[in-house]
Amino acid sequence: MFFENIKNTIVDFYPMLLTGLGYTMLIALVGTVIGLVIGLITGVIRTIPTPKNKALKVLQKVVNFIINAYVEVFRGTPMMVQAMVIFWGYAFINGGNTLPLIPAGIFIVSINTGAYMTEIVRGGIISVDKGQFEGAYALGMTHTQAMFHVIIPQVMKNILPSVSNEFVINIKDTSVLNVIGVAELFYQANKILTMNFQIFETYLIVCVIYFIMTFTITRLLRLAEKKLMGNKNYTICGSQSDPRAEIRPKKGEN
Repeated sequence: MFFENIKNTIVDFYPMLLTGLGYTMLIALVGTVIGLVIGLITGVIRTIPTPKNKALKVLQKVVNFIINAYVEVFRGTPMMVQAMVIFWGYAFINGGNTLPLIPAGIFIVSINTGAYMTEIVRGGIISVDKGQFEGAYALGMTHTQAMFHVIIPQVMKNILPSVSNEFVINIKDTSVLNVIGVAELFYQANKILTMNFQIFETYLIVCVIYFIMTFTITRLLRLAEKKLMGNKNYTICGSQSDPRAEIRPKKGEN
């Protein structure tokens, strides 16, 4: 009976489950990408050297204060509460008119993720040796040019595991968006319950779907990380201590 109920739930309601799965992946993926962009922008802003001009120095302090406040607020409150405040706050300001649900879900996940990405990127920038900055400045690059041409490529490599982890977390955390009616996977499960009354079986199916999603994506992202890291064993061309690295002239050259 138990397995028959599971089979019937999957067969009868798979379109709803697929719809919820699609919205979950869409919101998690887009939210993570936008959050990463927010983190990169704020990371660059927070590492700008202190200007000599007093007005610019004051402006920098104000901007850094706003960024710090944004990070502390969104890292210090649950995403479910943020979703309620943003969604219904918008309705309160606009006379009851609410945001479209899917864009609202993407916006909420994006700004929440951006707060975490800001700190992840900041840590990645700090981990880059200061000599990289000095070398870029010596070549005549501005701070922005040095960041995007020299520092950020190294930062992306260093923070990829953290970004991957944030993406997996977002896949699970989209479930809180059901409180505002976003039709993600958990919301669809609640709708199915009102039709088949199979509580345990339905939630078990959804649990397995979440696990398959996160497990598969985690493995794929780990493979991507290994590819970006390159080979662990390599020989430095021209090394004087390793005969395999000897640079030999081509045929016909002296």
